[in-house]
Amino acid sequence: MTLHESPAVNGFAPIAGPGATVLILGNAPSVLALAKQQYYGNPQNAFWRVMAELFGCPADAPYADRCAALVAHGIAVWDVLRFCRRAGSLDAAVERDSMVANDFEALFVAHPSIERVFFNGAAAEANFRRLVGVDTRTYMRLPSTSPAHTLSFAAKRAAWSVVAS
Repeated sequence: MTLHESPAVNGFAPIAGPGATVLILGNAPSVLALAKQQYYGNPQNAFWRVMAELFGCPADAPYADRCAALVAHGIAVWDVLRFCRRAGSLDAAVERDSMVANDFEALFVAHPSIERVFFNGAAAEANFRRLVGVDTRTYMRLPSTSPAHTLSFAAKRAAWSVVAS
């Protein structure tokens, strides 16, 4: 496919409340997430199961309740990319020249208490570093919660426990 044949992917607004201290960054929403208009909307993605174990809100609770639980624990969620073109859901399929980053300067001004940023996988980290850059906050890549990343749930959950510490 050429650049203008791949479907456009437009990201979501961040999940963030006053006093957020942690930001979790994905790369771009999957096809299922876009269809549901929910972060990590693919039921095979381990994100909400991991968050349930770390913060206590059931993974099958209504989406608004899961988001509220994260906000109550000072967790913000966003994606690195505001816009891209991609066929399917794989990060590897994102067309490099189509990537437009979200406005992180505005996010960090609106949420100055964010001290730690966790990348949900390698693509989120690589694209953030390339398009945005890093500052004095603490940045750390965690294993992707995507079903395409075949690490066991137990291993993902163990790695992600740093978010709650």
